[in-house]
Amino acid sequence: MKGSQRKGSLFLCMMLFVAMTLVAVGCGDTPKDTISDTAATQEGTQVTEQALGEGNTKFTLMVTDKEGNETVFEIHTDQETVGEALTELELIDGEQSAYGLYVKTVNGITADYDKDGVYWAFYINDEYASTGVDSTTIVETDRYAFRLQ
Repeated sequence: MKGSQRKGSLFLCMMLFVAMTLVAVGCGDTPKDTISDTAATQEGTQVTEQALGEGNTKFTLMVTDKEGNETVFEIHTDQETVGEALTELELIDGEQSAYGLYVKTVNGITADYDKDGVYWAFYINDEYASTGVDSTTIVETDRYAFRLQ
């Protein structure tokens, strides 16, 4: 009888250890490129927050689609310009022109001015940017945005 009680106690201890290990692993940090949180606003639009990339420099990018839904990205990078960081993370794509990168796709949404009459406008601190995204040096305290217009 003592042997079966001892085996039962050992089994319970092992199960407790496995359960505690699973709880501890489940409480670990989420990788930066998968953090996402979505909330509905009063107007029925959605705001999604996500952290992407790795690096010593951090800045905020807000993307607003044609329905007014906003995605806020916390970008982590070691790149020098906003355009380099966003291109590296595949958040923007476009064509090179005499004026720099003409951004046509942001966060998977393509704007075709010739077809739809809409384009991606680049903003710095809520003001229409006077520089292109690929020539804008990252300033961590600045807020960058692309809005479909």
